[in-house]
Amino acid sequence: MTEAYIVGAVRTPVGRRNGGLADAHPADLGAHAIRELVGRTGVDPEAVDDVVFGCVDTVGPQAGDIARTCWLAAHLPEGVPGVTVDRQCGSSQQALHFAAQAVLSGTADLIVAGGVQNMSRVPIGYAMTAGQALGFDSPFAGSKGWQARYGGQEVSQFRGAEMIAEKWDISRLEMEEFAYESHRRALGAIDEGRFAAEIVPYEGVSVDEGPRRDTSLERMAGLKTLVEGGRLTAALSSQISDGAAALLVASERAVKTHGLTPRARIHHISARGDDPVMMLSAPIPATAYALRRAGMTIGDIDAIEINEAFAPVVLAWLKETGADPGRVNPNGGAIALGHPLGATGARLMTSLLHELERTGGRYGLQTMCEGGGQANVTIIERL
Repeated sequence: MTEAYIVGAVRTPVGRRNGGLADAHPADLGAHAIRELVGRTGVDPEAVDDVVFGCVDTVGPQAGDIARTCWLAAHLPEGVPGVTVDRQCGSSQQALHFAAQAVLSGTADLIVAGGVQNMSRVPIGYAMTAGQALGFDSPFAGSKGWQARYGGQEVSQFRGAEMIAEKWDISRLEMEEFAYESHRRALGAIDEGRFAAEIVPYEGVSVDEGPRRDTSLERMAGLKTLVEGGRLTAALSSQISDGAAALLVASERAVKTHGLTPRARIHHISARGDDPVMMLSAPIPATAYALRRAGMTIGDIDAIEINEAFAPVVLAWLKETGADPGRVNPNGGAIALGHPLGATGARLMTSLLHELERTGGRYGLQTMCEGGGQANVTIIERL
């Protein structure tokens, strides 16, 4: 059986809402990452079999198969196709999985995988709200089958985060301490230049804009909760952001034919589901499933990236897995760095690969919660 290798991984900085990347067309953001990926790896763009990109809310400038548009906006060969994936927040992690599966099956040799999202230009949930404005039902209220199974329960990521905090008895203070640490780690990584090798600056923006140097536990304690009587505040959730990331996945044959240098081997890929109303708990069973299938334990993993959609997501996962907190999001997470929905999966993998290379670690694991109560898990082995 052939192997699937990651040959290159780059990303733009993550821009904060209405920040330095806000005016960038999503196709130009994605093109910027792709163009740099092709340049750094030295791959012949004519040899690329496909471009698989994640994106959520594919309306307006993100409509029309943004994967294909990004490739063409990068002035790369018209003969290379593109396809856009939507697995909600895990869209670009799933794009990487599809790329790996194509290579592992022998039906492709070189695939660009990644994602892009400009949440400043296309607000979160815009596709749903636009549909409702046209008189369409919501994805949940309009389905008789859904109603028969789940009734009229509110389906919201915010409610899901509150449900997790309650189920795992995670206090507001515990979450605030976690969020503060995310900012501290992210700022430390920026100041030490840890992200420099993975970031390709975009029109004057060269560092992630999300981390806050003026944050404190005292300031977090003064914020109002998102719902009356709840535990979650804005400080405990991921930031609305803009950005793009791209990776090159290659087969053994492509590595030899094109003289490429593999940086990591894709060791395991899988996805699992969980309660769609709680929505954000799926990384827990998905991680257990992935480790079991890979014949590994959490102690075998040297670096972990789990998306900080909300603080309780990671804290509940830590309680269930027993992972070493020091190995989890070592350079901060989405609470500090931001969460450009369709790009985050590829951004996390880019950062995970570079962290393994920086520290000399062997295995890295990535997971993230996704709409519909789903989660992807990817395990890579640094080479």
